[in-house]
Amino acid sequence: MITLYVLGSGSRGNCCAVESEGMALLIDAGFSAREIERRAERAGLDMAQVAGIVLTHEHGDHACGSSLLARRLQVPVLTAPGTWRHLAATMEDAEHRDLGLCVRLELGPFTIEACPTSHDAAEPLAIVVRGSGGASVGVAYDLGRPTTAVRYLLRNLTAIVLEANHDEVQLRTSEYPPVVQRRIAGSGGHLSNRAAAELLVELHHPGLLAVILAHLSQQCNTAAEARAAVAPALRRAGFRGALHVADQDTPLAPILVVQRVGVQLALAL
Repeated sequence: MITLYVLGSGSRGNCCAVESEGMALLIDAGFSAREIERRAERAGLDMAQVAGIVLTHEHGDHACGSSLLARRLQVPVLTAPGTWRHLAATMEDAEHRDLGLCVRLELGPFTIEACPTSHDAAEPLAIVVRGSGGASVGVAYDLGRPTTAVRYLLRNLTAIVLEANHDEVQLRTSEYPPVVQRRIAGSGGHLSNRAAAELLVELHHPGLLAVILAHLSQQCNTAAEARAAVAPALRRAGFRGALHVADQDTPLAPILVVQRVGVQLALAL
């Protein structure tokens, strides 16, 4: 059983957490340490349970609170070597554990796996965390393109946090300069609502019980647009689970992800 916390996700910061058997992992720390602690308290996550911080990449909206939290909580930082090289000068005495393709780490009740993404960062990763009882959660944003490695990593999961960053029409008609539009829509940028829907249909299986759309652009997307693009595609694929849209400013209610006797459940607490 895993409890998934989405403390906030969007252009200005991203942070999730998973909890199982009295231990927790943060996945990204893209708000200040104080803000993450405030959001965790609001969501009912005990920060004293945090045993590690997993980072997808070094950009500030994913890592800005990691240094202070790692020192304050005295926990390791799990990330790719390239990401660590960019952050090491700020990490002081924090412990680093390498994470990447063909690396499987165990920490408490969790098994953590990762694979590279094509985002324009030093060594960005998509993450999968497996907990007790067979429950599993994938976190994949800042993808650029859903590579074969990402598709393979995210197969057969119980819950997926996936970016649906922008509506393609809103991006093309936005005030962003053409060079920025091309970067966002390109292989080093972000998934559109349409691309997220296509990937989720490909990843759908009967055991997928929760999907959380994340990292929505404030300028080029809305929760309603993201849901309208993804929900019908998932419904046609046979999805019968819960579809959530992460908010930039407010944590989602905790999601309890359970697998028992071959039946998986994903419930909002």
